[in-house]
Amino acid sequence: MTFTRKLFGLTVTASLALSSGLAFAQKGETVKIAWIDPLTGLMAPVGQNQVKTIQYLAEHFNAGNPAGVKFEIIPIDNKLSPAESLNALKSAIDQGVRYITQGNGSSVALALVDAVAKHNERNPGKEVIYLNHAAVDPDLTNSKCSYWHYRFDADTSMKMEAMAAFMKDKTDVKKVYLINQNYSHGHQVAKFAKEIMARQRPDVQFVGEDLHPLAQVKDFAPYVAKIKASGADTVVTGNWGSDLTLLIKAANDVGLKVKFYTYYASVTGTPVALGPAAAGNVFMVSYGHPNMTGEIGKIMDGFNKKFDVDLYTLSFYNELSLLTQAMAKAKSTDPIKVGAAMEGLKFKGFNGEVEMRKTDHQLQQGLFISVWQKTDAKNPYSVEKTGYTFAPVKAYDAYVASTPTSCQMKRP
Repeated sequence: MTFTRKLFGLTVTASLALSSGLAFAQKGETVKIAWIDPLTGLMAPVGQNQVKTIQYLAEHFNAGNPAGVKFEIIPIDNKLSPAESLNALKSAIDQGVRYITQGNGSSVALALVDAVAKHNERNPGKEVIYLNHAAVDPDLTNSKCSYWHYRFDADTSMKMEAMAAFMKDKTDVKKVYLINQNYSHGHQVAKFAKEIMARQRPDVQFVGEDLHPLAQVKDFAPYVAKIKASGADTVVTGNWGSDLTLLIKAANDVGLKVKFYTYYASVTGTPVALGPAAAGNVFMVSYGHPNMTGEIGKIMDGFNKKFDVDLYTLSFYNELSLLTQAMAKAKSTDPIKVGAAMEGLKFKGFNGEVEMRKTDHQLQQGLFISVWQKTDAKNPYSVEKTGYTFAPVKAYDAYVASTPTSCQMKRP
């Protein structure tokens, strides 16, 4: 697979002349989606996995979907940089792409939300929709909400609600250390951990807190030494990619015996770092897990057989599913009409019934708590071929983790 591919113009295969102007065709049309995320740097393995994932799922939906459209994914490396992402957005727009997807880094997401809104206001008839598969800063669906932004992951506060509900009954959780990446998502994890735990477990002590540079730290030993010295029995972290992999490796190297409560422990490279030493000690809150059955289980197995890697960004499934259903409902691929059709739409996602909440465009969905353990008959999926897996220990309905929104959305 090559990631230096140039953008090509979006060719509309058919159009229908109406008195009010031109409408997009639907059945048989190719819809191009520009994927804007890192393919170089320390987070490159995450991006490379996700490109394969969305392209694989596009093929799945291309074989049959309610709208009869075909998806083509155009990967663009943003180097995890907001500035590079804005350049990528401009390039995509210049070539006629009307849908973009991004997720790695809420700092990038915040920049894209603003840029897409400004473009759409200045260029009526050439609107772009931003599909967010993983950027979880709650501000994106609160103070910074936008009609043009739709989020398919659960936000930081939603995940923390589920995590705190689980930790509420864990008597071994007494002293918590917070370590997070120094950007919007990391700040929010720390903020909501303190706020929600104060409500759920007021007896818990926070014995330390660190914010470190995003995707720059190569040795977490000094941070682990601070965690050990604090007397913490539990670490709560929103770290992802190399920042979680290297943190876990440093903890294992010194035999740090604490519980880790994480958001992204299944992401490329981290499971191998966990290894046997972390069994029973690492928990993850997420909208899915590796041992899901049914259609999504078959898709994950097929992906693994084809690429010899795990599929973990399951939000792409719901993203493409909602798009096809909204396009069928709108009888169009025009972002104006599709956006309106996505609002409030309920549909069967890979993780049960979900809803794209109209007020803020935050997908409402159930969440799981899973624990790192040896594979067994009930949980047979060997993550990164380690012989270990993330086994679900608690499932929460959407209402448990649903959080209110302050969004005051301006609609076109």
